[in-house]
Amino acid sequence: MSDTRRRVKVYTLNEDRQWDDRGTGHVSSTFVERLKGTSLLVRAESDGSLLLESKISPNTAYQKQQDTLIVWSEADNYDLALSFQEKAGCDEIWEKICQVQGKDPALDITQDPIDESEEERFPEEIPETSHLVELPPCELSRLEEIADLVTSVLSSPIRREKLALALVSEGYIKKLLGLFRVCEDLDNREGLHHLYEIVRGVLFLNKAALFEVMFSDDCIMDVVGCLEYDPALVQPKRHREFLTKTAKFKEVIPITDSELRQKIHQTYRVQYIQDIILPTPSVFEENFLSTLTSFIFFNKVEIVSMLQEDEKFLTEVFAQLTDEGTDDSKRRELVNFVKEFCAFSQTLQPQNRDAFFKTLANLGILPALEIVMGMDDLQVRAAATDIFSYLVEFSPSMVREFVMQEPQQTDDDVLLINVVIKQMICDSDPELGGAVQLMGLLRTLIDPENMLASTNKTEKTEFLSFFYKYCMHVLTAPLLANTAHDKISKDLQEGSAKINPVCPDNFQTAQLLALILELLTFCVEHHTYHIKTYIMNKDLLRRVLVLMNSKHTFLALCALRFMRRIIGLKDEYYNRYIIKGNLFEPVINALLDNGTRYNLLNSAIIELFEFIKVEDIKSLIAHIVDNFYKALESIEYVQTFKGLKGRYEQEKDRQSQRISRYRRDARSLDEDEELWFNDDDDDDEGETVEKSRIEDDFSDSYGKYMEAKKGAANGAGNNVKAAALPTATAVTPNSSSASSVKTVSLPATPVMKTTLVGLVDYPDDEDEEDDDEEEQSPRKRPRLTS
Repeated sequence: MSDTRRRVKVYTLNEDRQWDDRGTGHVSSTFVERLKGTSLLVRAESDGSLLLESKISPNTAYQKQQDTLIVWSEADNYDLALSFQEKAGCDEIWEKICQVQGKDPALDITQDPIDESEEERFPEEIPETSHLVELPPCELSRLEEIADLVTSVLSSPIRREKLALALVSEGYIKKLLGLFRVCEDLDNREGLHHLYEIVRGVLFLNKAALFEVMFSDDCIMDVVGCLEYDPALVQPKRHREFLTKTAKFKEVIPITDSELRQKIHQTYRVQYIQDIILPTPSVFEENFLSTLTSFIFFNKVEIVSMLQEDEKFLTEVFAQLTDEGTDDSKRRELVNFVKEFCAFSQTLQPQNRDAFFKTLANLGILPALEIVMGMDDLQVRAAATDIFSYLVEFSPSMVREFVMQEPQQTDDDVLLINVVIKQMICDSDPELGGAVQLMGLLRTLIDPENMLASTNKTEKTEFLSFFYKYCMHVLTAPLLANTAHDKISKDLQEGSAKINPVCPDNFQTAQLLALILELLTFCVEHHTYHIKTYIMNKDLLRRVLVLMNSKHTFLALCALRFMRRIIGLKDEYYNRYIIKGNLFEPVINALLDNGTRYNLLNSAIIELFEFIKVEDIKSLIAHIVDNFYKALESIEYVQTFKGLKGRYEQEKDRQSQRISRYRRDARSLDEDEELWFNDDDDDDEGETVEKSRIEDDFSDSYGKYMEAKKGAANGAGNNVKAAALPTATAVTPNSSSASSVKTVSLPATPVMKTTLVGLVDYPDDEDEEDDDEEEQSPRKRPRLTS
């Protein structure tokens, strides 16, 4: 398994026609009994698990591309690729596939899938006929015939394959491009239009072997030239002029490897052909260029790998990027290079992408970003933001770790997260496109869901403490600045006029505040303790609710959403804070100011109160009804506020019943009972021992009774008086019962024991005992706690 010749990466083509990496392993060809045939097996090099098990079917078309790739389709929409580390390994497996299918290994493709209808239509073609299509001579007078031939084969997989083989074997592509130069010299527009159809059709043959020829250095510009002469256009496009004169290849650091330079040129031009020159393929043509997509994909993988292996090159890039002496234009080019480099890295398989970003981190990508994100150049800042987004998406923990390791003596302003926040706040775009992107990155960084406890149990606590200490004041600064004079504005105006000099009328500022509120709302939902402390200390909710007066309804709704999220937590600390600050007032004023308009603001406010009613948040219900019900009782188009009043009345009745239960008229104690209580105080210590013993004696026989009495005495079963009092007062008050009650307080004797049994064991007394117990227990509780 250590043989590197058989080392491969397994790829599958997803729905977006992009290659997804399935892992790295070692390939072998083995007979599998279950599949009843020779199969390709790939076992993962990490754990030996089976990455791929694919039977070599006699009818499956396998393609060999770029000497190290084998590509095939197992179903209509399931394409597979094996990318070999070494050409020798690819050749071995290719020979095995050709052996199973009975094909010549010299070919780069075994066959194409054949539709049943095609088999029925051309049964005579399949057995012994030549595998090549007969091409007309490559002459100017035959261009129309060649164009018709190329266009006609596109609907038939087997004829496409035969034409591709013929074009490769006869070196036909170079002959056609020679004709193109002749036509262009003669300004033969008809011939140039035919050549456009021919070259476009050849690209749609979707064959890697043809691409290798067409995209070589000596052919690609002529291919682009042919594609300029679209018959549908009055004047030809000037793609070659753009590629040679307008598009400049900038080497921020000189690239000494000629192969790498050639690969970069080729990839750029092929990408240009796919994205700019060729029209967007129709539904029927979307699979025609899948091999072209694969060609670009694997080129990018190769470029990133070659650059990453060149340590001197990357070291020099970052040295110049962070050097204060580097001029602005040079730094702009360096940043754009790193951005493009990161974009190409998305083609790497996961473990290689991990190594790629770790390499960048070791080279100092984050300190470099800290410098360039604070620059005045908008292009540099935009490119730096894109690089930062790649890093955050790859590993938020890596960014958080760097941020917390920054020297604490450094001014808060130059901390990386504060640089990001300030760039968000100072975004000059009227639509705040950059600010929205940065807000999303900040949200990812402060999201506890991606702070993995298994890797670092303290990451969440440490980072959030850091963020709230050093960064939160920067984030909330615009919000606090725009709501600073709320008290003054309240003094200036009473009532419900929706004109507040504090609230920003500027649309861009309102958008920024909405973004900040969205982030704060996220914090309320996910940070609990830290944000709660911050809100309480800064009285933040009061400041936020000033924005309920904004003329921008979306901003008022953001403020309301912030409060709704707080109330949704059903946290009594928050509830007490809201009640103490009378913070429902701006919300109710906004509702009343909105009048009878049936809009989103109206619905959102009503939903807030409906939630309080449904969840029965008693403290808030009482506060709202006590302070605002008169203003709200006229709103009858929903039953929310009447429901709040109903909840309030129910709770009030419940409370009054509970109070009245403890305030019933107490029965006057007779003199003997008074004497008993007096004696009881004097003999506390002696009674404790004796009554405990009595309770133990009776615990088995009268367990249920004692439990009921203990419950009535408010759980004071360990107190001896709890046992004595219910037993004594359970008897109907008369002279004998009084003496019996007093007897209990004396030292226990067998006679006392008998008397006690007699007192509690009359079944006829049960109902009376229950009634008396319920009535007497309130009088006894103060005694139990005295």
